[in-house]
Amino acid sequence: MRRVARALGTYVSRSPVTAGYAGLLLSTHLWCTAVLSTAEAQRVVLGVSTNLDNLQDRPVRVLAGSMLFFDGTLTDFASDAFAGTLITLGLGVIVCLAWLERRYGAARAYGLFVLGHLAATLLTVPLIHVALAHGWYPDSVRHATDFGISYGAEAVLATGAFLLRRARWPAAAGVVAWPVLGGDWSGKLPDFTTVGHLLAAAIGFVCGACLLRAARRAAPVPVPQPAPALVEVE
Repeated sequence: MRRVARALGTYVSRSPVTAGYAGLLLSTHLWCTAVLSTAEAQRVVLGVSTNLDNLQDRPVRVLAGSMLFFDGTLTDFASDAFAGTLITLGLGVIVCLAWLERRYGAARAYGLFVLGHLAATLLTVPLIHVALAHGWYPDSVRHATDFGISYGAEAVLATGAFLLRRARWPAAAGVVAWPVLGGDWSGKLPDFTTVGHLLAAAIGFVCGACLLRAARRAAPVPVPQPAPALVEVE
């Protein structure tokens, strides 16, 4: 217990913003699952869902509110939802976002997270409109329940994967494999959340490349040292 407490204290001191955010996500999840009734919880998550109807009526509220919840479970260990929790909350926020905070600061780390969340969400909107116009998506997509941190988590995972040196390409392949293998490819287009995750991954890869380029530019250029003079010994 002492080792766990010491490790937790070190984590909080080195990544305080991520620790606070993870605590907030756990709190909202427990509030919905342990305090509210099923109907009340459904109204809450539907109210922060980034579907077409909500984005049209209250875009700022749903774009911000969606980042306060994660769509998953902490108890059903054998379910796909628990695997999603491990990837988004576990690897995405608690591990990767904390690492980016320690390495680049909280402002940059959360700028990447928010960029992935906002850009991937908004870029899927015209795709959904086109798909609805052609009958590729059902009309229920307009008011579907769609909330959570997965786009932001995918973006920071992609950024973190690109910043790795030795395992960059296997890690990047794993980041892409998650939405590809878990998506619905039965129609003419994959489901819009799969498209959103792939867009978030692309955004993260671009951000990782930009961070690497900036680091290389800022690296000091080695100054050649003059050769030692030869001294003749009589």
